[in-house]
Amino acid sequence: MIKIRPRRSYLVALESVAMTDIVLNMFIFFFISFSLIYTYNPVRISKIDVRLPRASSVVALEGSEKMALVITGDAKFYIDDTEVERSSLSGVMRSRMKENPGIGVILKIDSEAKFENVSAALDVINGLGIEKVSVAAVKENRRQQ
Repeated sequence: MIKIRPRRSYLVALESVAMTDIVLNMFIFFFISFSLIYTYNPVRISKIDVRLPRASSVVALEGSEKMALVITGDAKFYIDDTEVERSSLSGVMRSRMKENPGIGVILKIDSEAKFENVSAALDVINGLGIEKVSVAAVKENRRQQ
């Protein structure tokens, strides 16, 4: 006696293969998309290695226009990833203020930077009358005891 198998079992097998293919393609699409978004995020793109100090409270600077002023441990100054001499810091910041008068400054200061350099940068900021100033820090996780 010959057993005849129904055709329906073959269709279920083909449907599961197609569904697996769709799910894997979606996974690859989202994985690549999110990795590109994470990689090319303007906040994360920085070629300057700075060890920021730790703080228990961290508040973001409000406003759309911000200028990042980075002071490294080896006394180099950067404005938005462009190296600037200490003597021309005021002129560069003044030209940025002409483009946008309400611009804020985010100070990214290396924990090994000399206070003399920090004081010079703050003096320039104060001299230009910039009111929106924030110091970048890494949020410190405190443990409850």
